[in-house]
Amino acid sequence: QVQLVESGGGLVQVGGSLRLSCAPSGTIFSPNFMGWYRQAPGNQRELVATITNGGSTNYADSVKGRFAISRDNAKNTVYLQMNSLKPEDTAVYYCNVRRLSPPSYNYWGQGTQVTVSL
Repeated sequence: QVQLVESGGGLVQVGGSLRLSCAPSGTIFSPNFMGWYRQAPGNQRELVATITNGGSTNYADSVKGRFAISRDNAKNTVYLQMNSLKPEDTAVYYCNVRRLSPPSYNYWGQGTQVTVSL
């Protein structure tokens, strides 16, 4: 069973930056979609950003202009550069990779905590 290994979370002050990374623990067929989601206490999990294998990106309105998603297709790794962080960005961030055609899959990372302090 493939696992997604996330890294880069932590504690940062308001206005600071963090870069999250997510890579599979083993070999996978190229995913169609790679993305990041987040869940704050008491809230539902929400989309942060996604990127297709063609490089098309989609962002939540709340992070547009501050976050940037990218991927390394050779490594099947996805990144999330987070700048100008705000306290409301505090959440557990989860990466997700999906492949629609056989062999299809939908993998989630274990989550990494991002805390933005005043």
